[in-house]
Amino acid sequence: MKIHIENLKFKCIIGILDFERVSPQDVIINLTIDYIYTKDFINYADVVEMIKKDMLENKFLLLEDALSQISTKLKENFSLIDTLNLKITKPSILPDSTVSVSNIYNF
Repeated sequence: MKIHIENLKFKCIIGILDFERVSPQDVIINLTIDYIYTKDFINYADVVEMIKKDMLENKFLLLEDALSQISTKLKENFSLIDTLNLKITKPSILPDSTVSVSNIYNF
């Protein structure tokens, strides 16, 4: 079974530049969760809330650190996850492109 959460958009503090540490900026989260569905399921609304809460509370410096921590927390809270494909995009950091960092986690 696959859960797709696409274009989860919200503002948070993330980045290493001075202005990124002061003003929240848009981020877009896309992820795919692979798991084996039997009687138990993964509540996608809980996944969304956990990601938003973690990003807002931690004010990460690097997208890489955010990816790593979010993947760890998702696996801790949703043990059914076998594989996680996670991407974080900063759509407004550069004037002529969007920037993303992604990774695939196999648990």
